[in-house]
Amino acid sequence: MGLILGLDAAANSRQAIVSVLLIFAVADNLSDSLSVHVYQEAEQLESREAFRSTLANFATRLLVALSFVVLVITLPRDSLATITVAWGLLLLALLTYRIARARGARIGREIAKHVLVAAIVLVVSRWLGTWIASSFG
Repeated sequence: MGLILGLDAAANSRQAIVSVLLIFAVADNLSDSLSVHVYQEAEQLESREAFRSTLANFATRLLVALSFVVLVITLPRDSLATITVAWGLLLLALLTYRIARARGARIGREIAKHVLVAAIVLVVSRWLGTWIASSFG
């Protein structure tokens, strides 16, 4: 969501947004998945389980990123930011709900905390994109 908002403000190109999302979906995702894998090995998680977990993490994050790519490709530019933010917040709320429920935490409070952090990221991302466009555009 932050990438889309920032790039939407900074770049006038759907191609630029899709390119960055795809690079992020692969490169950043591989890096993060490797980090999780190394951590799991350090925690002495069984090797096969660590590998399965790493693959599941990568595949899930790739599918989420690709869902945003589909939105960027198919949505009209004037509704892009609104719909992608709504989609992202829905995914965040669903994930938070499942985790909070499994942990026995207060679901509403956990969702509110995560949405607040996401809102801060979104505001900063949009501001950075606007600043980049005005400073370098």
